[in-house]
Amino acid sequence: MLVIRREQMDVFRAAVRRAFEDAMVTHLADFSPLLFQAVGEAQVRTAVQQGMTQAVAYGFDQRGPVRLYLELMLLFGSRFDTDPQYPWATAALTDREAGSQMQRAEYLYEQAQAYRQAVAGPAGAYERRALKALRAWTASLPPLPPGDLGAALLGEIAAIYPEKADYVGTEALATLLRKAHDGARNQRFRTPRALTLVATLMVALGHGCGADPLYPWIGRTLRDSGLTDPEAKAKRLEELALAWLDHVLAELPPGAPT
Repeated sequence: MLVIRREQMDVFRAAVRRAFEDAMVTHLADFSPLLFQAVGEAQVRTAVQQGMTQAVAYGFDQRGPVRLYLELMLLFGSRFDTDPQYPWATAALTDREAGSQMQRAEYLYEQAQAYRQAVAGPAGAYERRALKALRAWTASLPPLPPGDLGAALLGEIAAIYPEKADYVGTEALATLLRKAHDGARNQRFRTPRALTLVATLMVALGHGCGADPLYPWIGRTLRDSGLTDPEAKAKRLEELALAWLDHVLAELPPGAPT
């Protein structure tokens, strides 16, 4: 009689998980080649490992739903599941009574497609235009009133990316800006420009961008013990953010979705 020891089963499960992880890293390289090239395989693998764990916590343990979860991480940030910009994602993931994991994944996919169609536009045209407008705005960032910074930023978001502002809504964006304010305060950022930088990063890359393995330059800068002056740290973060934006705009082929 063949007896399989527990240790052997653990090794087998680990091998299966590793094979799936390898397959997902390869898939994401094809799914978002620009991001993959910019970040590198090691960081994408870290994101895959993190995403697989998160997906299982939401009851997604089949190949299709997990793959979808990982794709949405690349599109909306690694913590899209709790981002106030994407309440439809939070609802689909947390409502276990909405159906099987395949049904919930199908709903999540449909909602993501609706969002991309309305916000990114045909072949990412709206998104591309918004990125160019954002670059132009940051090149000559006007003084923003510190006493009413939230309202001023809401107006700027609506002007730069009206499709996103309309779809996400004022309430969700205001919630995101409050999170940005708290994050900036935790970093001891005080100037309106530094607060604007944090808010812009969260709107563009997701509210969890400070710890997102897909954007490691943010976390490294925030944790840099050599940057003891908060405003020097904010300035360095802004330089890296602009370099990232310039890279995206330079490498993005015409007509390709971002």
